[in-house]
Amino acid sequence: MLYAPRALRHFGFAAMEARADRTGRAIRPAPRNVTPRRPIEVHPAPQRTVVRLWLPLTPLFLLLAPFAMLLAPLLYFVPPPYNARPLAMVAGVGQMLLSLSGTVVDIDTRDALVRIRIF
Repeated sequence: MLYAPRALRHFGFAAMEARADRTGRAIRPAPRNVTPRRPIEVHPAPQRTVVRLWLPLTPLFLLLAPFAMLLAPLLYFVPPPYNARPLAMVAGVGQMLLSLSGTVVDIDTRDALVRIRIF
């Protein structure tokens, strides 16, 4: 073994001890005068409510699209700051709603599991 000053030789052990303290793996002596605890009562976990929904919104949007196109001329009566091209507005809203296809919403709590799929 190569010669190294004592401080450097023990540096490796100090690093290992510090890491053991950080990770919780340090060996600690058992405390004295400790009374044993009562065992913890374990209750069975309550049943979780599971809700799974499959919403076929894309076909619904496609079925309702002709009604939106028929009602688009009513957008000419919207006040001037919001006045836009009515058919472009209807097409934009329809495109946004159709882009929701494939969305999955997962809500996971202790009491319930909710999964909603939009297709």
